[in-house]
Amino acid sequence: MKQSSGKSTKKMQEQTAGVYKRSKKDSLKRFIFGSKDKEGAGKQTVVYLLLISIGFVYLYPLLYMISKSFMSVDDLLDTSINWLPSALYTANYTNASKAMNFWNTFKDSIIVSGVPTLINMAVCAVVGYGFARYNFRGKKIMMGILLFSFVIPPQITMMPTYVLYSDIGILNSLKAFVIPALLGQGLKSQLYILVYYQFFKQVPQALIEAAKIDGAGHFKSFFRIALPSAAPAILVVFLFSFVWYWNEAYLTQLYVVGAFADSNAWNTLVVSLKTFEDSYNSAASVANSQMLNINESIKMAATMLSILPLLIMYLVLQRNFVESIDRTGITGE
Repeated sequence: MKQSSGKSTKKMQEQTAGVYKRSKKDSLKRFIFGSKDKEGAGKQTVVYLLLISIGFVYLYPLLYMISKSFMSVDDLLDTSINWLPSALYTANYTNASKAMNFWNTFKDSIIVSGVPTLINMAVCAVVGYGFARYNFRGKKIMMGILLFSFVIPPQITMMPTYVLYSDIGILNSLKAFVIPALLGQGLKSQLYILVYYQFFKQVPQALIEAAKIDGAGHFKSFFRIALPSAAPAILVVFLFSFVWYWNEAYLTQLYVVGAFADSNAWNTLVVSLKTFEDSYNSAASVANSQMLNINESIKMAATMLSILPLLIMYLVLQRNFVESIDRTGITGE
C-alpha cells in the first residue's frame, strides 16, 4: 500500500510539473505574441521598431535640412559640428527670402495652387457622383478610359498639350490650369474622381430614394444629401490637389510661369527654388544687399521656405486628414 501510494504521489507531482511548464510556456507565448484581447510585448516591439525605422527614413532629410539651414559658414567649415549649430543663424532665411521675393511669390503660389484646387473639388464631385449613382451606356468604357488616362505618364502628353495651349492662347497664364480643371482634366483629376466615386457609392441609396419621394430632383439630391455628407472626401481632394499643384514645378513653369519668371506676372515658390541659385546671385550683385556668397545653408533655408506652408497646413489638418482618408476608403492607395 505504501509503495502504491508513493507511485500515485509521484505521478501527481509529475502531472503538476507538466501543467506548470505548459502554463509557463503559454504565459510566455501570450507575453510575446499576445492574445485576442491584448497585443504581446514582442509584437509591439517589432511594430514600433519598424515604425521608428520608416519614420527615420522620412524624417532624416527634413531634420538635416533644418539643422543645416541655421548654420553659419563657420559652422559648415567646422568638422566638429554635425547637427547642432553653435548658434541659430537666421540670416540664411533672410537672404533666401530676399532672393526668392518670398511674400509676393508666396501669394502667387497660393493663387496658382488654390484656384485650380477649388475647381477640382467642385467638378470632380459632380463627375464622381454621376459615375456612382447613374447607370448609362458606355459607363464601363468611360471608367476604363479614366483609369487608363491616370496611368499615362504626363511626359507623353506634355508637348501636345503645350502646342494645344499655345494655339488656343492660354499659355503663360493661370488659364492653363483653370480651364482643364473646369473640364475635369486638372492635375491628377482622375484620382479625385475616383475618391468621390468611392465615397458616393457608400451613401445609402435609401436616402436618395426618400429624397425623390419628397420631390427632390437630381441636383437637389446631390446638393442636399450627397454633398453635405462628403466632407471627408472634400478634405482629401483639397489636400491632395493643393499639394500636387504646389509641388509641380516643371508643368507650372512650362504652362503658367513661362520660360523666364520675369516675363510673366506669375511665379511660385517651387519654381523660384528651381532657379534659386541664379536669383540669389542676381540679388547678391545688387549694391548694399549685404548677402553672403551662396552656400549649402542658404540653399537649405530656401528649400525650407518652399515647403514650410505645406508643413504648417498638414500639422493643422493632420487629425482631420487621417480620419478622412479612413472614411473615404483609400487607405490602400
